Amino acid sequence: MTSIAELPLSIQISKKLEDDIIYGFFLPGTKLDEQELCERYGASRTPIREALKLLAAEGLVEIRPRRGAIIPTINSFTLCEMFEVMAELEAMCGRLAARRIQPEEKQELQRLHHLCQDYLNQNDSENYYEANRLFHFAIYQASHNSFLIEQACALHKRLHPYRRLQLRVNHRMNHSFSEHSEILDAIFSGNEQEAEALLKAHVVIQGEKFTDFMATLDHLKI
Repeated sequence: MTSIAELPLSIQISKKLEDDIIYGFFLPGTKLDEQELCERYGASRTPIREALKLLAAEGLVEIRPRRGAIIPTINSFTLCEMFEVMAELEAMCGRLAARRIQPEEKQELQRLHHLCQDYLNQNDSENYYEANRLFHFAIYQASHNSFLIEQACALHKRLHPYRRLQLRVNHRMNHSFSEHSEILDAIFSGNEQEAEALLKAHVVIQGEKFTDFMATLDHLKI
């Protein structure tokens, strides 16, 4: 697996800028000045512009004609609604994967699960997230429903900055890995209803889980 430091410069910058947006260094409504970004991230305009395009595709940045890049206003309720939809899509992927997964796909899921465990043991939330992301994408692929895969991947891409942040909430990485283990057992045993329920609970943010998540966002903006 490619480490963060080995990724193209534009992607490295996009991840740093992504964190700065989520952590509140750049507040909603802020106009991003390319020269200031060049100085902050030690890069030329070309990778900065490429990074902005990547974040625009995820909805974290809006690129407006003659106005440049702007941080859009983040609505916590919309964010919660997006997680609700993501949970339903992933639940469907889990149910179909339990029915349709192939032997080689089981091996790949198991490999990614072990990779998550390695990063958990190292307390490396960044690389854990990357392995976790591939783990979820592997479940999508195992559903063998191309339209569902397309929709799940698109929404996951939109939400991934916030899913990364979730892993920095106290003990979330440990809980995530434990939940992955249960999800694997359900899928591998062909238990469709269990896989569906576990994935939905794994992704949705509600009740205390949502409160803790929003409190983390608020704390990081202070």
